[in-house]
Amino acid sequence: MKAYIYLENGTFIEAKSFGAEDTVVGEIVFNTSMSGYQEIMSDPSYAGQFVTFTMPEIGNVGVNEQDMESSKAHAKGMLVRKYQARYSSFRAEESLESFLIKHNIMGICDIDTRFLTKMIRKEGAMMMVASTTISDRNELKNILENSPRIEDVNYIEQVSTKIIYKHERSTYSNTEFKYDETPITQANIAVIDFGVKRNILNEIVSAGIGVEVIPNSFKAEDLIKSYKSKIIDGVFLSNGPGDPLVLKREQEQIKKLIDAKIPMFGICLGHQLLSISHGYDTFKLKFGHHGGNHPVKNEKTGLVEITAQNHNYNVPNNIIEIADVTHTNLFDNTIEGLKYKDSPIFSVQHHPEASPGPKESQYIFCEFLSLIKR
Repeated sequence: MKAYIYLENGTFIEAKSFGAEDTVVGEIVFNTSMSGYQEIMSDPSYAGQFVTFTMPEIGNVGVNEQDMESSKAHAKGMLVRKYQARYSSFRAEESLESFLIKHNIMGICDIDTRFLTKMIRKEGAMMMVASTTISDRNELKNILENSPRIEDVNYIEQVSTKIIYKHERSTYSNTEFKYDETPITQANIAVIDFGVKRNILNEIVSAGIGVEVIPNSFKAEDLIKSYKSKIIDGVFLSNGPGDPLVLKREQEQIKKLIDAKIPMFGICLGHQLLSISHGYDTFKLKFGHHGGNHPVKNEKTGLVEITAQNHNYNVPNNIIEIADVTHTNLFDNTIEGLKYKDSPIFSVQHHPEASPGPKESQYIFCEFLSLIKR
């Protein structure tokens, strides 16, 4: 089936569809990862976005439940050069096409992804509309112009859990632990779910930390009470989609946690929310960081870690007034990690759970446990 794309810079493209049939509006970004398309599509942080994959062959290993980063796919759609309907992997349970249709996600192929990527690099991330039913350029333009932009939508309300639950799986186990397999729990934390990835929870458990996941509608007073009663030893602020500046209620609650001197660790959106809650607003990058090959320098050790990234927003440089920079992105020298000077709080912009290698970043989760113990 044909698919039609209209971007806000006026570009109109005809391609083919291999996913759900629909008309969808979202922000287009590109991802430079060589593998992991299923993890990317099921990462809640991609809610509201179309992902252009620079890897030309997509679909060749199929899809399986074990590699899901959440309960469903969250991206608006994916754009690929060539879709491989015939998959080959002993772990595969279904094709990427059937996965996309099941989750009502658009898949667009036979498109020049190199052209799209270069355009995004030059002009920046932008809004687009894709359709399998509307081929008229002017009609698509009208739909796009009358749709909300990604920064106008609070996607956290869509992706955050609605119930409180415990997570008891680790990175090295596909099922819940038996008693003799469980890591020794040395601390307990509350994970505030803004769109948390399952493997982040797995890594926290693997570090020896007990996890209770709570909705984004949390009340700081409840967490402060639990901390003083020694029910929890700290708070983790998760990754998530969208513009952190729109999350006014969450910012106010985090400010209360900061004032209470509760040990906290944030990743990606959590990293940004900590900056804003300290009074330093984030800014939007031209085309963001999306991929599994971003070199980040650890300012303490001097080592370079190859990291996975997925964000369009960044903390400002003047935050060094209240925090020490622990990690720096070597692509553009933006801040990738912070340790706050007068608070038991630190955060990173990249995803230490994603394991792109070769210099891994999982040690950061153990640093959180060390902070809690101190």
